[in-house]
Amino acid sequence: MKNRVNSEIVDMLDLFPPLDLDNYEAARAAAAQAPLAPQDPNITITDKIIEGPDGNDLRLRIYEPVSKSEELAGLLWIHGGGYVLGSPEENDGLCQQFVNEAGCVVVSVDYRLVPEHPYPAPLEDCYVALKWFADNAKELGVDANRIGISGLSAGGGLTAGLSLLARDRKGPEICFQMPLYPMIDDRNNTPSSHEITGNYIWNHDLNEKGWSFYLNGENGKDNVPIYAAPARATVEDLQNLPYTYTCVGQLDPFRDETLTYVTKLAQAGVDVEFHLYPGGYHAYEIVNPEAEISKRTNQEYVNAVKHALNRTSSVPAK
Repeated sequence: MKNRVNSEIVDMLDLFPPLDLDNYEAARAAAAQAPLAPQDPNITITDKIIEGPDGNDLRLRIYEPVSKSEELAGLLWIHGGGYVLGSPEENDGLCQQFVNEAGCVVVSVDYRLVPEHPYPAPLEDCYVALKWFADNAKELGVDANRIGISGLSAGGGLTAGLSLLARDRKGPEICFQMPLYPMIDDRNNTPSSHEITGNYIWNHDLNEKGWSFYLNGENGKDNVPIYAAPARATVEDLQNLPYTYTCVGQLDPFRDETLTYVTKLAQAGVDVEFHLYPGGYHAYEIVNPEAEISKRTNQEYVNAVKHALNRTSSVPAK
């Protein structure tokens, strides 16, 4: 398998310590030690606490240009981490890049993590964050008709679930979704999920543990809702979703569920753009930020946001 990994990013597989989700608190502590991206002097970063869906404190991390000359678009960002790990700070660099290059205000949500807070808590936190963003768009200098949502890995799964939830709850209306290599299939039984078994940042066994935490051991059963695992959605379920961009590495365990999701979206009449990266494993652009393939991948994210949030029409596909 390693002979198929892009040569720029293969060495990190031996350096990256395997995740141990049985000791998730230690894994969280280790992740919290990672250095943060420097703050751009042209961007203001503010942490705000709002009331969550269960009366919990919900932290939002807001990225805004220091000076605004016009009403901007908005992007709700949802971090990854298998539903178990992660924080908004780990994507400071990318969120600032969105502000600078895509011309938007970014709100990143610090949703509750599993196993302490299984589904639907993380998704409901994201919904409250989206509603707050839409309700406060004017104060943030944001056009409420140009708000999109995005996230990667588990954050991509939450993005796909949130798009469905917002549509079915009749708002807030979003004009764009960008679920990046999304974690959307709790059944964990695709060919790619079985193919990626070694230390490729994320693999079949870690995926099984993450889903078990998220769904309280109900993963793989018949009663899992599409909001929790959007791969279970039918073509009919995916109708009237907004313009979509997504991508996945060819050596990512989420490859096949992403391919199937893209196919269903297209069949449902949703405008969708998709990129498959040969030689890319899960989250390669995060752990190898200086590699050419990573820079190209991140620039595609920014280009997609800039294009989608500045489209003249924000009407979802019919």
